[in-house]
Amino acid sequence: MSVEEVLLELKRRVQTKLPPNINVTGIEFEGPELVIYTDDPRRLADDGEIVRSLAKDLRKRVVVRPDLKVLADPEGAVKKIQQVVPPEAGLTNYYFDGETGEVVIEAEKPGLVIGRHGATLREITKLIGWTPKVVRTPPVRSSTIANTKEYLRSVQSERKEILKTIGRRIHRDVASKDQWVRITTLGGCREVGRSCMLLSTPESKIIVDCGVNVGSDDSATPYLYVPEAYPLNQIDAVVLTHAHLDHAGLVPMLYKYGYEGPIYCTPPTRDLFVLLQLDYIDIAGREGKRMPYESAMIREALKHTITLNYGDVTDIAPDTKLTMHNAGHILGSSICHFHVGDGLYNVAFTGDFKFEKTRLFDPAVHTFPRLETLVMEATYGGSNSTQPSRKEAEGRLLKVVRDTIKRGGKVIIPAFAVGRSQEVMIALEEAIRKKSLEEISVYLDGMIYEATAIHTTYPEYLNNELRDLIFHKGINPFLSECFVQVETSSQRSKIVDGDPCVVLATSGMMNGGPILEYLKALGPDERNTLVIVGYQAEGTLGRRIQKGWNEIPLSAEGKTQTVKINLEVVTVDGFSGHSDRNQLMDYVRRVYPKPSRVITNHGDESNCLDLASSIYKKHRIPTMAPMNLETVRLV
Repeated sequence: MSVEEVLLELKRRVQTKLPPNINVTGIEFEGPELVIYTDDPRRLADDGEIVRSLAKDLRKRVVVRPDLKVLADPEGAVKKIQQVVPPEAGLTNYYFDGETGEVVIEAEKPGLVIGRHGATLREITKLIGWTPKVVRTPPVRSSTIANTKEYLRSVQSERKEILKTIGRRIHRDVASKDQWVRITTLGGCREVGRSCMLLSTPESKIIVDCGVNVGSDDSATPYLYVPEAYPLNQIDAVVLTHAHLDHAGLVPMLYKYGYEGPIYCTPPTRDLFVLLQLDYIDIAGREGKRMPYESAMIREALKHTITLNYGDVTDIAPDTKLTMHNAGHILGSSICHFHVGDGLYNVAFTGDFKFEKTRLFDPAVHTFPRLETLVMEATYGGSNSTQPSRKEAEGRLLKVVRDTIKRGGKVIIPAFAVGRSQEVMIALEEAIRKKSLEEISVYLDGMIYEATAIHTTYPEYLNNELRDLIFHKGINPFLSECFVQVETSSQRSKIVDGDPCVVLATSGMMNGGPILEYLKALGPDERNTLVIVGYQAEGTLGRRIQKGWNEIPLSAEGKTQTVKINLEVVTVDGFSGHSDRNQLMDYVRRVYPKPSRVITNHGDESNCLDLASSIYKKHRIPTMAPMNLETVRLV
C-alpha cells in the first residue's frame, strides 16, 4: 500500500471516529506525527478526549491543526487570549506560526494558561482557532534559544516540507519478509570519544550518536565511510542521547556529506548541541585547526531536528519506535529505547548516565516495557573506579575553597559548560546562602552562563527538589548574586589581580577556552588551587596536569610559552555525571526487565572489558565489549 493510500484510509477512519459535524479538510504525515486539519478546531477543543482516543486507536502521534482559513487575526487573537487568561499568569510573549496554525504563548506561570485539565487552553482554541502551545518564560534569557526559535520561524515553510518528506519515509510500507536486528560499532568502543553506533534492520538504518574525540587528531571521527553506513542518504534517522561533543559534535557534518534525514533528541539537547557546536567550530577556527563543518551545516541540522519529550513513544522508521527516558547525566540526556518490529526486539542505549540522584537530576530510569539488549557506558567501569558520595565531594570542595581563600589564593575550576558547572554552582550557592562559606564572588567564564540560562528554560527536566525550591520557595540558585558573568578580557584581568574568589571556566579538559588564560596568570602562584571535578580523557592537557606535569606549553598569539604549574592541583571526585563502578553494577542488578545481553562501550579498553566480565560473573548475563567496526547480530 502506498503512502497516499495509507493516508486515504486513515482519513476515512478518522472521519468515522469524529462527530458528524466536524469536517476533516486534510490529513498528512509530518515527521512522526499524523496531522489532521479541520475547519472547525473549536468543536474538537470542546472534547479533549477525542484526540487521545484517535491516537490510541490509530497507534500514531496525532496532532489536530486548524485549516488556515479559520484562524483569527494575530492581533485580535492576542486580545482574546488576554481576556481568557488571568493576569497573574504573567503573559510575556506570543509567536504565531502560520504554517502549522500554532501560537506559542510564553507565560511566567504556564499552569494558569493551561487551566484545570486543559480547560483554559480549550477555551483559547475555541475563541481564536489557533492551536495554543504554552511555554514557561525563562528567568534568564538565553541568546541560543532566542536565535534558535527565530531561525526556525524563518524557515517554517521549508521545514514543513522536510517534515512531510520524513513522515512519508517513516510510514512507507515494510517491504522485506526477513527479520533481523544488528548493531555496528562505528566509534566509542573501548575508548572515550566519537561515540557512534548503527542500529540496522532489513528496513531501516538508525545512527545512535555521532560524536567527535576532541582530544585526538588521529582517531577524532567515527567510521562513517564503511559500507554499513555509507552512503549517508540511506540512513533513516540520527538519535542523540545528549549534547556533549563526544556524542553529538559531528552531527552537522552528516549533512555536508549527503544525509537528509531527521535528528531526534529532547528539546534541551537541541539547544545545548547548537551552543556547543558553535563554540566547537569557533575555537577550532581561532586555533587555526581545520573545521569539520561550517555554521551553515549547524543550521541545516537544526532545520531537520525533531524534539521528543521523555516518555513519548514515536515511530522513526517503518519498523522502529523510539522512546527517550531520563539518563541523569546532563540536561535533557536520554536513555534511548528502541522497539523493533511488531514485538520482535527491544534494545536500549544508555549513552552517558548517572544512577544516583544529583543536585540537578533524578537517577537514570531503569524500568522499561521490554528489554532484550542493553548497551551501556563503562567510563568508570573498572573494578577500582569508585567515586565518593556527592555529599563527601561537596564537603571536600568547600574545604579546598576555604583553605585557598584563607591563604589569599584563588580557586579555578575547569568545568564542562553543561552539567558539572551547574552542579558545582548549586553546591557553592547553598554553602554561601547557609553561611558555611564566606560570601565570595563566583565568576562564570566561557559558555557557562549561557548554558545555565538554558537550564533555567527547562525546569521540568530538573529534579523535584530543585523545582520546588525554584517555584514554591522562591529561591532560584542559578540567579544568586554570588555569580558574576565574565564577558571581557579586561574583566578577566581584574579577576586575576583582585580579591580571593572562585572561577568556573571552560573547557572541562583544558583543551581550550578561557581556562587557559587563568592557568597562564594564576598557575605559577602556589597560593592558588586548580580543582578538577570532571573526567580528563587521555591526551588532554587536563590529564597531563592531573598526572603531575609542573610545566605546560600554552600558545598565545601564535607563539608557544611554557607556564609553570606551582599552584595546588586537587582532584575532587564525586561530581561526575557518569555512574561509578558500583552504580553501573547496581544499574544492571536493578534494570527491569533483565536483559538477555549487555554490551559495554564508552570507556577505555580495560574498563569496558572489566565491566563486561564482572556483569557476566555476577549476573550470568552474556556480555560483550566490542571493538570499533564490529557488527553484532541481536536477533
